[in-house]
Amino acid sequence: MLIAIFMMLLALLLPGCIDRAPAVQGNASTLEWLGWSHFRITSGQDKVILINPFIAGNPDSIVKLEDITRADVILVADGHEDEGSSDAIPLAQKTGAKLIGGGFELGSWFIEQGVPASQVIRTNPGGIHRFDGITVRIVNSVHGSGLPEPTANNTYGGPAAGFIITLEDGYTVYFAGSTAATMDMQLWGSAFKPDLAILPLNNNRDPVDVAQMVKLLRTDNQNLNKIIPHHNRVQPPAGATTIDEMEQAINDMVGKGTVTVMRIERGKAIQLTK
Repeated sequence: MLIAIFMMLLALLLPGCIDRAPAVQGNASTLEWLGWSHFRITSGQDKVILINPFIAGNPDSIVKLEDITRADVILVADGHEDEGSSDAIPLAQKTGAKLIGGGFELGSWFIEQGVPASQVIRTNPGGIHRFDGITVRIVNSVHGSGLPEPTANNTYGGPAAGFIITLEDGYTVYFAGSTAATMDMQLWGSAFKPDLAILPLNNNRDPVDVAQMVKLLRTDNQNLNKIIPHHNRVQPPAGATTIDEMEQAINDMVGKGTVTVMRIERGKAIQLTK
């Protein structure tokens, strides 16, 4: 009887301790930029996530297809070849990784191209998928998804997508794909609270568009304090939008010092810590 009373009092005094999973211990997760929009996340529990693995035909890639020997999950935002749709196929076949495309139809095309159906997760924006403590959410992208080699059965890649990746320790990365700013980002910021956003900076990207993304993603979300550009060349062509222009637009919109626009070196791992 006394034990039961003690346990009741403990539950009242320490409600935050009830039904809360312990934090997963391990090494710090890392992120590497491998060129263009290709990133590799190695989680604290040594899970490898490849994002948009555009390698062959990528003049800025610092890896070759044969250099990639490990992957647990491969994420491809849409059907465009420079988002990794073609190179994801041999990588998935070689590594046995789960392969997620932005749209259900892109997944069907992967299967048609020879990726085992057991590895392909056919999904759409709004989907959620869990892998040994890692959560991947599929979110909308205002972009196209044409396929490099359309077929009679799969003429188009379906919707384009972005990914919200929550690692074992709770650190959350938003990879936007090639989207334009959308009011949906306000919902994602409030609901999923990303710590880091990887946002598109293609040649003709309006820097104000990227600044709007940051503003929206910070809705009810003070966690977001780091921004990394992607879809940009190491040496941008003349007239291309620059990281400096992107940074200035973000500072003008959300306040200087609110977030850090990171300029990371290809192949150099950065730690993902709050």
